[in-house]
Amino acid sequence: MKKLSEIRAGKSAVIHSFENDEIFIKLMEMGCIPGERVRVEQIAPLGDPISITVAGYCLSLRLNEANNIIVEELTN
Repeated sequence: MKKLSEIRAGKSAVIHSFENDEIFIKLMEMGCIPGERVRVEQIAPLGDPISITVAGYCLSLRLNEANNIIVEELTN
């Protein structure tokens, strides 16, 4: 298991869980639910924010948000 912030651009993962319950509802409302497949599309030059595709749309996440999402990386 890794944090979403550790996944490199172009790689996919499946959301497993969340570390921080305070941000849990916000992420769920954005389509980041356990079992959902995500793909890291781009990472900003300084690493924040990151752009992901989840539930069929593109979403930008701050690095501190991505640090709270535990994923299982898929082999592409």
